[in-house]
Amino acid sequence: MSKARVGVVLTLVALAVGAGLYAQNGMNAIAQPAERSSIEAPAALSTSGMALPDFREIVRRNREAVVQIAVRGEDRRMQEQFGEDSPFGEFFRRYGIPGNPGNPGNPGAPQGQAPERRGSGSGFIINANGRILTNAHVVKDADEITVTLSDNREFKAKVLGLDERTDVALIEIDAKGLPTTRLGDSDRIEVGEWVLAIGAPFGMSYTATQGIVSATDRQLRETYVPFIQTDAAVNPGNSGGPLFNARGEVIGINSQILSGSGGYMGLSFAIPINTATLIADQLADKGFVERGFLGIQFQPVDGRLAERFGLDRPRGALVGSVTTDGPAEKAGVQAGDIVLSYNGKQLESSGELPPLVGATPVGAKATIEVLREGKTRKLTVTIGKLEEEAAAGATPRGERSAPAEARESRLGLTLSELTADQREQLDIKGGVLITAVQRGPAARAGLARGDVIMGANHKAVESIEELREAIGDQAKGGATLLLVRRGAGSLFIVIEAQE
Repeated sequence: MSKARVGVVLTLVALAVGAGLYAQNGMNAIAQPAERSSIEAPAALSTSGMALPDFREIVRRNREAVVQIAVRGEDRRMQEQFGEDSPFGEFFRRYGIPGNPGNPGNPGAPQGQAPERRGSGSGFIINANGRILTNAHVVKDADEITVTLSDNREFKAKVLGLDERTDVALIEIDAKGLPTTRLGDSDRIEVGEWVLAIGAPFGMSYTATQGIVSATDRQLRETYVPFIQTDAAVNPGNSGGPLFNARGEVIGINSQILSGSGGYMGLSFAIPINTATLIADQLADKGFVERGFLGIQFQPVDGRLAERFGLDRPRGALVGSVTTDGPAEKAGVQAGDIVLSYNGKQLESSGELPPLVGATPVGAKATIEVLREGKTRKLTVTIGKLEEEAAAGATPRGERSAPAEARESRLGLTLSELTADQREQLDIKGGVLITAVQRGPAARAGLARGDVIMGANHKAVESIEELREAIGDQAKGGATLLLVRRGAGSLFIVIEAQE
């Protein structure tokens, strides 16, 4: 009998209990902002004589400024599933949704009412007049928000604004003279520092857990947040709670964990407080967040791409496509450029670029250094305003007048030239459509049916014949670099030679 292999799937988990409620200038908009302090908590000595933080003092000093947040609202996922456009919509309007208190058999309850979802999280007071920071996913879609203070007083809260891209929310309660947390400087933290998390995991109020900073500037899914990674134990319900340094200053907002079980497994992530306060100021002032926009789509640079582009080692962000008439195109950025630095900050990974661009004021000028054809050059770009992304482009479909397919055996691809309708649909002038991928180097590299090859070995291609010429004999004796259009974006893919 063979033994089955068991794999563990790690998932980023947002830390609010009851996840059904959600699916990351000028004068301070936060009135009376929390004071940043450099006062150090008393330190104890370890057996080796080294100073240790006094976590007891940190908890005593900040307990009253940490709050519990309970939310109620309709399960909008059920509404989307069984709404007006659902084939079952009329049935559930008449007879109710299974498991909903509003179903027939529950006297007095409205028929067909969407089920109620409840959730909970944490937060911390940053202003004596009742302003509280928490996570966007804690309060998103909530119809009622209740904040419980350390003395068990309860207040209804209103959302001043939330930002899903950074997972930051600013809420407010009607109260005066509240204790506040002190905010630190998250740009100064280092790996190995002691940290303390306070929150309400699984509804267990005012739970304190300690650990160290295990990484900084951690990028998760190319977001606008350079997360602080810690090993402090946080669990569902900790969302929105503060992460303190050894001086008792808030340096982050606990937000996510990496888990295969839904609970703590040694990796937790916090939003840096410097990022959070920039967002909160805009939310308080305008109710929304305005971000800088560069106008490129990019990808990470791995070892194979670094070699193909003449880079000394993997680093930077490889530009796959440039938005027409966008800030980057106007500044001279081209597909195939590798962005090495932004306003003097070297990019060790592509994920470092979005937070830097997003934090740049709209209309400001930024200097980017790019590598192009083996040479570096500096470009000045005027940052635009980020709008909602356009929907992903449709995969090209064959038309009645589609040309015959051709086989490219060196790459293991079946190809077809695009029709005029397909080119118009994708808003491109050239390219070759992949209609099938055989076993071999192309499949191993990740090419897929529906991809459009826009270039090969730094040469644009508009036909199968041009693609074959660009490949030449490299497909037999070396790696081939392809520029591929996939959906609404573009990326570079290296295909290793057939062995």
